[in-house]
Amino acid sequence: MMDRLYLVIPCYNEEEVLPETSRRLEAKLKELIGAGQISQDSRILFVDDGSKDRTWELITALHQTNPMMEGLKLAHNRGHQNALLAGLMTAKDRADMVISMDADLQDDIGAVNAMVAQYHQGCDIVYGVRSDRATDTAFKRGTAQAFYRIMSFLGADMVYNHADYRLMSRRALEGLAEYQEVNLFLRGIVPMIGYKTATVEYSRGERFAGESKYPLSKMINFALDGITSLSVKPIRFITLLGFLIFSASILMLVYFLAVHFLGHTVPGWTSIVVSVWAIGGLQLLSIGVIGEYLGKIYLETKARPRYRIETLLTHDPQ
Repeated sequence: MMDRLYLVIPCYNEEEVLPETSRRLEAKLKELIGAGQISQDSRILFVDDGSKDRTWELITALHQTNPMMEGLKLAHNRGHQNALLAGLMTAKDRADMVISMDADLQDDIGAVNAMVAQYHQGCDIVYGVRSDRATDTAFKRGTAQAFYRIMSFLGADMVYNHADYRLMSRRALEGLAEYQEVNLFLRGIVPMIGYKTATVEYSRGERFAGESKYPLSKMINFALDGITSLSVKPIRFITLLGFLIFSASILMLVYFLAVHFLGHTVPGWTSIVVSVWAIGGLQLLSIGVIGEYLGKIYLETKARPRYRIETLLTHDPQ
């Protein structure tokens, strides 16, 4: 028997794109089934992350009229990463391989064929990697590249220009299930799983309809989550900075004592004010960085559920 594929699609207020997304994904599954690449029991799982529009109503209608379509409704909005994890963990015991992608049709569905081919060649994880960023604005392109460079500098093992468009085998998903972080950053966690991996390049298109669900504020929070989830180097930088400032203060103490005993003491109002503001700013920055980590620890120790499933629509026996 051929292996069973699940497409996991997180959705938040996606009523404008769902009809076209479901049509294209269904056509892709039928193409792969016709080519003998996947099982006829392959499915598309839409995950509704607490949408406020008609997203769940459309998912329910698709499920009722099409045996390929399944739906998962979360009890409330938990964010893209938790919604994606909910879909992956739901599909884990039902599929041999799972491909995750966004609902906005920016990810090239044509790359699914190459991902499945890599799976059949023995790869447990196949990353969809953007071949270019021609569709991004100069600001988004610059900040994205800066983010990947910073993450690399901090020692995070991430795939450059990869978002959450990837294939994972059941074995890889079982490995992912062992990671229990409340503060999820899947782009950094998945490479930790190991196993044989491959990459597939694709060109990212424009959003088919609707508005982006990742404004600047969410992008900044997402980047901070990634940094604090994968690296403790910022805290080490604070330690190093403190050591350097302490060393500089010892040198300045020696200098001021020498000036005092030589009788060349002069009023130093400017240097004092500058020093107070500089040290005060560094202290507040350091406290902020440490506080960010303490906040993450606080949330992790609570061990709250990362998501709660309200409804699962499936054609398989429960």
